[in-house]
Amino acid sequence: MNFPAILVAAVSALVVGFIWYNPKVFGTAWMQAADMSEEKMKGANMAKIFIMAFIFAVLLAMSIMPMVIHQMGAFSLAQGELGVQPSYEAFMAEYANEFRTFKHGAFHGVIAGIFVALPILGTNALFERKSAKYILINTGYWVVTMGVMGAIICGWK
Repeated sequence: MNFPAILVAAVSALVVGFIWYNPKVFGTAWMQAADMSEEKMKGANMAKIFIMAFIFAVLLAMSIMPMVIHQMGAFSLAQGELGVQPSYEAFMAEYANEFRTFKHGAFHGVIAGIFVALPILGTNALFERKSAKYILINTGYWVVTMGVMGAIICGWK
Protein backbone atom coordinates (compact mmCIF):
# COMPACT_ATOMS: atom_id res chain seq x y z
CA MET A 1 0.00 0.00 0.00
CA ASN A 2 1.18 3.45 -0.88
CA PHE A 3 0.17 5.41 2.22
CA PRO A 4 1.28 8.82 0.94
CA ALA A 5 -0.92 8.29 -2.15
CA ILE A 6 -3.84 7.27 0.06
CA LEU A 7 -3.47 10.39 2.19
CA VAL A 8 -3.15 12.70 -0.82
CA ALA A 9 -6.17 11.03 -2.44
CA ALA A 10 -8.13 11.57 0.79
CA VAL A 11 -7.15 15.24 0.86
CA SER A 12 -8.18 15.52 -2.79
CA ALA A 13 -11.74 14.60 -1.79
CA LEU A 14 -11.84 17.62 0.51
CA VAL A 15 -10.30 19.89 -2.14
CA VAL A 16 -12.77 18.77 -4.82
CA GLY A 17 -15.60 19.24 -2.31
CA PHE A 18 -14.40 22.74 -1.48
CA ILE A 19 -14.56 23.63 -5.17
CA TRP A 20 -17.69 21.60 -6.08
CA TYR A 21 -19.86 22.88 -3.24
CA ASN A 22 -18.63 26.47 -3.51
CA PRO A 23 -21.61 28.82 -4.01
CA LYS A 24 -20.14 29.91 -7.36
CA VAL A 25 -20.13 26.31 -8.63
CA PHE A 26 -22.87 23.98 -7.26
CA GLY A 27 -23.09 25.13 -3.64
CA THR A 28 -26.14 27.34 -3.98
CA ALA A 29 -28.00 24.78 -6.12
CA TRP A 30 -27.05 22.02 -3.66
CA MET A 31 -28.27 24.04 -0.67
CA GLN A 32 -31.61 24.55 -2.38
CA ALA A 33 -31.92 20.89 -3.45
CA ALA A 34 -30.82 19.63 0.00
CA ASP A 35 -33.15 22.02 1.81
CA MET A 36 -30.11 23.42 3.60
CA SER A 37 -30.01 26.91 5.04
CA GLU A 38 -27.28 29.21 6.33
CA GLU A 39 -28.70 28.77 9.86
CA LYS A 40 -28.41 24.98 9.67
CA MET A 41 -24.85 25.29 8.43
CA LYS A 42 -23.86 27.68 11.21
CA GLY A 43 -24.97 25.23 13.90
CA ALA A 44 -22.64 22.48 12.66
CA ASN A 45 -19.42 21.36 14.32
CA MET A 46 -17.21 21.91 11.27
CA ALA A 47 -14.08 20.45 12.87
CA LYS A 48 -15.90 17.19 13.52
CA ILE A 49 -17.40 17.19 10.01
CA PHE A 50 -14.04 17.71 8.28
CA ILE A 51 -12.22 15.18 10.49
CA MET A 52 -14.87 12.54 9.83
CA ALA A 53 -14.96 13.43 6.11
CA PHE A 54 -11.19 12.93 5.97
CA ILE A 55 -11.41 9.56 7.76
CA PHE A 56 -14.16 8.45 5.37
CA ALA A 57 -12.04 9.64 2.42
CA VAL A 58 -9.09 7.56 3.67
CA LEU A 59 -11.35 4.50 3.85
CA LEU A 60 -12.63 5.22 0.34
CA ALA A 61 -9.10 5.70 -1.01
CA MET A 62 -8.11 2.34 0.46
CA SER A 63 -11.15 0.64 -1.03
CA ILE A 64 -10.50 2.14 -4.49
CA MET A 65 -7.01 0.65 -4.65
CA PRO A 66 -8.06 -2.82 -5.87
CA MET A 67 -10.45 -1.22 -8.36
CA VAL A 68 -7.75 0.84 -10.05
CA ILE A 69 -4.60 -1.27 -9.56
CA HIS A 70 -5.01 -4.58 -11.39
CA GLN A 71 -1.86 -6.03 -9.85
CA MET A 72 -3.66 -6.18 -6.50
CA GLY A 73 -6.15 -8.65 -7.99
CA ALA A 74 -3.31 -10.79 -9.29
CA PHE A 75 -1.71 -10.73 -5.85
CA SER A 76 -4.90 -11.92 -4.19
CA LEU A 77 -5.26 -14.74 -6.74
CA ALA A 78 -1.66 -15.89 -6.27
CA GLN A 79 -1.94 -16.47 -2.52
CA GLY A 80 -1.33 -20.03 -1.40
CA GLU A 81 -1.03 -21.84 1.89
CA LEU A 82 2.73 -21.32 1.83
CA GLY A 83 2.67 -17.72 0.71
CA VAL A 84 2.79 -16.07 -2.68
CA GLN A 85 2.91 -18.56 -5.54
CA PRO A 86 5.63 -18.40 -8.22
CA SER A 87 2.93 -17.54 -10.75
CA TYR A 88 2.64 -14.11 -9.14
CA GLU A 89 6.34 -13.45 -9.57
CA ALA A 90 6.07 -14.42 -13.25
CA PHE A 91 3.03 -12.19 -13.68
CA MET A 92 4.75 -9.22 -12.03
CA ALA A 93 7.93 -9.74 -14.09
CA GLU A 94 5.86 -9.31 -17.26
CA TYR A 95 3.13 -6.85 -16.16
CA ALA A 96 4.64 -4.99 -13.20
CA ASN A 97 3.58 -1.47 -14.16
CA GLU A 98 1.07 -2.11 -16.92
CA PHE A 99 -2.00 0.09 -16.59
CA ARG A 100 -0.37 2.03 -13.72
CA THR A 101 -1.11 5.48 -15.09
CA PHE A 102 -3.04 8.48 -13.82
CA LYS A 103 -5.35 8.22 -16.83
CA HIS A 104 -6.17 4.56 -16.20
CA GLY A 105 -6.82 5.22 -12.52
CA ALA A 106 -9.07 8.16 -13.35
CA PHE A 107 -11.04 5.99 -15.78
CA HIS A 108 -11.67 3.29 -13.19
CA GLY A 109 -12.42 5.87 -10.52
CA VAL A 110 -15.08 7.48 -12.73
CA ILE A 111 -16.55 4.05 -13.53
CA ALA A 112 -16.67 3.28 -9.79
CA GLY A 113 -18.39 6.61 -9.18
CA ILE A 114 -21.06 5.80 -11.75
CA PHE A 115 -21.59 2.15 -10.79
CA VAL A 116 -21.06 2.40 -7.01
CA ALA A 117 -21.74 5.95 -5.82
CA LEU A 118 -24.69 6.70 -8.10
CA PRO A 119 -26.79 3.67 -7.09
CA ILE A 120 -26.10 4.25 -3.38
CA LEU A 121 -26.74 7.99 -3.41
CA GLY A 122 -29.64 7.66 -5.83
CA THR A 123 -31.39 5.06 -3.69
CA ASN A 124 -30.98 7.13 -0.52
CA ALA A 125 -32.19 10.27 -2.29
CA LEU A 126 -35.27 8.52 -3.65
CA PHE A 127 -36.35 7.41 -0.20
CA GLU A 128 -35.52 10.85 1.21
CA ARG A 129 -37.75 12.34 -1.52
CA LYS A 130 -34.91 14.42 -2.95
CA SER A 131 -34.88 15.78 -6.49
CA ALA A 132 -32.96 14.63 -9.54
CA LYS A 133 -30.92 17.83 -9.19
CA TYR A 134 -29.84 16.72 -5.71
CA ILE A 135 -28.85 13.30 -7.03
CA LEU A 136 -26.92 14.74 -9.96
CA ILE A 137 -25.03 17.32 -7.89
CA ASN A 138 -23.96 14.81 -5.24
CA THR A 139 -23.24 11.99 -7.67
CA GLY A 140 -21.31 14.37 -9.90
CA TYR A 141 -19.12 15.25 -6.94
CA TRP A 142 -18.40 11.59 -6.21
CA VAL A 143 -17.73 10.70 -9.84
CA VAL A 144 -15.19 13.54 -10.11
CA THR A 145 -13.72 12.79 -6.67
CA MET A 146 -13.36 9.08 -7.30
CA GLY A 147 -11.79 9.85 -10.68
CA VAL A 148 -9.22 12.11 -9.02
CA MET A 149 -8.63 9.61 -6.22
CA GLY A 150 -8.25 6.75 -8.71
CA ALA A 151 -5.76 8.78 -10.75
CA ILE A 152 -3.64 9.54 -7.69
CA ILE A 153 -3.68 6.00 -6.33
CA CYS A 154 -3.05 4.25 -9.66
CA GLY A 155 -0.53 6.69 -11.11
CA TRP A 156 1.59 7.22 -7.99
CA LYS A 157 4.06 4.33 -8.01
